Amino acid sequence: MHSSIWQKSSHSGASNACIEVRRVAGLVELRESDEGHLILRTTPAALAALLDGIKAGEFDQHA
Repeated sequence: MHSSIWQKSSHSGASNACIEVRRVAGLVELRESDEGHLILRTTPAALAALLDGIKAGEFDQHA
């Protein structure tokens, strides 16, 4: 991902119920497509650690 254009999963289809992601100035930005004005900004390393934790089930008790 080397673009400042918002991207979403191809699994979302035409739905507006998805998370969009882009990379800007070395950071990663995330937003919900239906709440585009709210943007979460983080580092690639922090996002990778979060995704690894989700995949490993570290947050399952919070579901």
